Amino acid sequence: MYAEERQQVILERARAKGRVDVAALAEEFAVTTETIRRDLTTLERHGLLRRVHGGAIPVERLGFEPAIAAREGVMTAEKERIAKAALALLPEEGTILLDAGTTTAKLADLLPPDRELTVVTHSVNIALLLANRPNLTVMLVGGRLRSRTLASVDTWALQALRDTFVEVAFMATNGLSLERGLTTPDQAEAMVKTAAIGAARRAVLLADHTKIGNDYFARFADLSDIDTIITDTGVDAAVAEELEAAGPTVVHV
Repeated sequence: MYAEERQQVILERARAKGRVDVAALAEEFAVTTETIRRDLTTLERHGLLRRVHGGAIPVERLGFEPAIAAREGVMTAEKERIAKAALALLPEEGTILLDAGTTTAKLADLLPPDRELTVVTHSVNIALLLANRPNLTVMLVGGRLRSRTLASVDTWALQALRDTFVEVAFMATNGLSLERGLTTPDQAEAMVKTAAIGAARRAVLLADHTKIGNDYFARFADLSDIDTIITDTGVDAAVAEELEAAGPTVVHV
């Protein structure tokens, strides 16, 4: 088993059980404890686990929100495929909204140069990425800037979105489950996400399979509020069917 494959199994085990133990993992995989510690360190650097004495805990259980730099290097191939699939849902013209997130940022980077669009976003990163695109009009939503996500939140952002209408909102999420819907660690950011969905004719969620089954502090939407979920083929087929039964169309790429 390659290190990357072993690390993926370790991550899945941690999410399922809430914790993994170094000694138990070493025995299971027939490797040294130092090898497992290196695996845990790699996963921690990617913002997926938090090391604790004797093992590690998934960041979801700690209410911890990885910074953008930590999230950009995780599930990159899957995020690229999801972003490319989202291009098919772009309107020919008009206004779209791009939520703050690493997968929505990949979509921003792929926006076609021959499409005249207005792009509304509360993500400083996405606004800067699109600032010099002559075919796009970029509307940056203002507000208090969250340093962890570089997203605008609070009253100014909410007021702007209340007076905005877009054809499609391309949304990101930290967690997605049948029981809790769409969730994120920060309440202020959750409120902006809710307002973004409310401003859109259609809401499209871009979420790799690692987001599914996780719940965070603040809910910002029910599954019925989402028209389409674009995810990768790593999602369990039975789970995908249950998600689709709750309302949205589920697209696997």
